[in-house]
Amino acid sequence: MPDLTANEQNSLSILDDLLKLVKKKGADAADAVRIQGTSVNVSVRHGETEEIERSEAHDLGLRVLIGKQQAFVSSNDTRPELLEELAERALAMARNIPEEKYCGLADEALLARDVPALDLLDTAVLDNETLVARAKETEEAALTIDGVTNSEGGSASTGEASIALATSHGFRGAYSSSTYSLSASVIAGEGQKMERDYDYDSQHHLADLKTPAEIGKSAGERAVRLLNPRKMPSGQVPVIFSNRVSGSILGHFAGAISGPTIARGTSFLKDAMGEKIFADGIDVIDDPHRVRGLASKPFDGEGVANNALSLIENGILQSWVLNSSSAMQLGLQSNGRASRGTASPPGASTTNLYMTAGTASLDDLISDIKSGFFITSLIGFGVNGITGDYSRGASGFWIENGEILFPVSELTIAGNLKDMFQKLTPANDLEFRHGTNAPSLRIDGMMVAGT
Repeated sequence: MPDLTANEQNSLSILDDLLKLVKKKGADAADAVRIQGTSVNVSVRHGETEEIERSEAHDLGLRVLIGKQQAFVSSNDTRPELLEELAERALAMARNIPEEKYCGLADEALLARDVPALDLLDTAVLDNETLVARAKETEEAALTIDGVTNSEGGSASTGEASIALATSHGFRGAYSSSTYSLSASVIAGEGQKMERDYDYDSQHHLADLKTPAEIGKSAGERAVRLLNPRKMPSGQVPVIFSNRVSGSILGHFAGAISGPTIARGTSFLKDAMGEKIFADGIDVIDDPHRVRGLASKPFDGEGVANNALSLIENGILQSWVLNSSSAMQLGLQSNGRASRGTASPPGASTTNLYMTAGTASLDDLISDIKSGFFITSLIGFGVNGITGDYSRGASGFWIENGEILFPVSELTIAGNLKDMFQKLTPANDLEFRHGTNAPSLRIDGMMVAGT
């Protein structure tokens, strides 16, 4: 395990003492998590500072098991006398609630023993004055773009978080991460012909963050490009999700293969294991150990080892996203995808999820489209996880004869995710900017509802 910081060591010491206490008082098993974080966010508008906000969180969560009875309690106070009270409250609750057939700690054989160093923590310190200056520079860069007429503001933020987890059957682990962010949102045009857009970046390391000039310029240019949008008639056309929004499609897929959802039988993919979900050549991977990855974690929320996982290989579904409880319900083994808060049972979620890039460029995907829709923004949420039916508001640009010609707005796209997955073609423009990433995606034959 990488060397622990003094704060991480202190958190683990507190958790160790708490677990010893609840075991002594009668718990059969227990685990505890401590999550701490600090953040500073600065926002400016028209060069004037609007807000400097600092937040701190110090939360501790305890899970106690007596047989198949489990209870959760949380606190933000770690004084010894209050932790004893916390332990007694958790035990009292566990003794008075119904048994849960599939509860319990993770299989001891699956616990992480070799914890990788993922380089998630940068020690660069940005004081308030520096954050204000960076936010102003970002906004100013956006306002210099010809056609930009107003600003909704620029912002800069920095933060640090640490997570410590300990279990009564031998796991102890902690890690910390930092975050640096920049954003700008501006308006182009005047009167009834105004459009807004934005850009932002967020990274664990300051050196990886785009510059204020880059973010501001991009935000301004995006807003100007949207001016004078047209309304389009309804029809069935090829649709391309730009890599700015394509991760949402992958997110719907991840939700459909979540272990708890599969165990409840409430997913449109509940019977699809081993079947061809996507076209040939498409792979989907979840990699928690991506160095400096925005969703990286060296172990999961139950202390289970969490190596890279192939969810789709050559279009075929290979695995669910499993924590211990859902794996037990399905007669399977956890694959280290437990997520964790301080006041509820472990959930299941992906980490650095991505679809591998295709071989065709974005221009190639567009080149043979006689009439189609290039989406840069999605609005609302209209997805039925049980049936796969999909309907969302969208805006972007219209494609004619292989070229992106003019902006369009107030359109609705609709289809079914099963069909959309089958018809999907990825471009070669994959970028790792979020926790879930995909290249631009072409899906033929979607219904676009307009005027």
